[in-house]
Amino acid sequence: MTLLEQTIAAIRPADPAALAAARAHQDSLTKPRGALGALEEVAVRLAGAAAVNPPPMPFPAALAIFAADHGVHTQGVSPWPREVTAQMVGNFLAGGAVANAFAAQVGASVTVVDVGVAADLEPAPGLTISKVAYGTADMSQGPAMTVEQAVAALEVGIAVARDLVGRGARCLVTGDMGIANTTASAALICAFTGQDPEVVTGRGTGADDETLARKVAVIRRALRVNGLAGGLTEGSGGSGGLEGLEGSADRGDLEGQGGPDASGASDDWADSGDSGGAPGEAPARSALETLAAVGGLEHAAIAGFVLGGAAARVPVILDGVIAGSAALVAAALAPGAVDHCVAGHRSAEPGHAAALGHLGLRPLVELEMRLGEGTGGLLAHPLVCAAVRVMHEVATFDSAGVTDKEA
Repeated sequence: MTLLEQTIAAIRPADPAALAAARAHQDSLTKPRGALGALEEVAVRLAGAAAVNPPPMPFPAALAIFAADHGVHTQGVSPWPREVTAQMVGNFLAGGAVANAFAAQVGASVTVVDVGVAADLEPAPGLTISKVAYGTADMSQGPAMTVEQAVAALEVGIAVARDLVGRGARCLVTGDMGIANTTASAALICAFTGQDPEVVTGRGTGADDETLARKVAVIRRALRVNGLAGGLTEGSGGSGGLEGLEGSADRGDLEGQGGPDASGASDDWADSGDSGGAPGEAPARSALETLAAVGGLEHAAIAGFVLGGAAARVPVILDGVIAGSAALVAAALAPGAVDHCVAGHRSAEPGHAAALGHLGLRPLVELEMRLGEGTGGLLAHPLVCAAVRVMHEVATFDSAGVTDKEA
């Protein structure tokens, strides 16, 4: 079995017994039932994910920032130059970004992963170089990457999750960096939820009205040329009209790509048929083809990061719209992975609400943020820790000798 196959096979949905025990525990604590609102459900959710009540404390946390470039940038979808991706990697490594400040505040480690930056980066402490390609191809002209490259990037994310958990992380936080990656995010959200590009596409890093209109048009064209205009809606089997993408993994180098190829990725995934699964579950091949068609290398890696955390039963706090779109991929590959996720915040990007709604996740923080980098997920981490600490330290009515209200 490949690393991706092994990881998906290891994922288990929330444990029903642990969920029931956690809910009963919440109701026995010295507070009115439901008084902690959404925090109570967070604690219950983590108990189900860990299959134990109370759940382990989600500390320490580890932030992984996956960085990659996008060929669709050439279509003028972002006001920022492409080289900012590599420059921001340097800023992360120097400790100068908002994500670094927030990570220091919550005591999280920071790992930066080059999964597809369109430049050669010098080795540095805190940097993992796992480059699958030098950015993606222009998705508005054809598939952004091959299926093999998508699988290779997924496995990069899995490997990073495994490594961080092996080094003691008990909570994973998703981070991203990639100029034009909100364009790919919106395209993925359209493909997996059936939403229209005009509804889910936002201004990203500050697009003006003209750039936003161009961005919507480019996403619409990308979905059309890749046979995804109908969306990859629930219950459709996930095919999303991908006729013509069959065999795209054999196109060779795509425009704008180069560097190490993904030949080490499993051909089994590129050549396999539908994976079956529960009703409404997107078959693995269709999810992989959709990811390859309009996703980014960092989206694939974040999806793998989510899968890796879920397989280890370690909670994953999702950041914003990039993480939300990647989580849609992870959920299509392994529906049980969603049970191991917490939505850290809701981004100001309109597509994020659509992604979270499709995943059935409730965001903990809503501050009109749209930075990415993992910032929203980091801000939510203390709330997640507090929710779990209640389960460990708050007395029950019986143990405290406090009279419960009358039934």
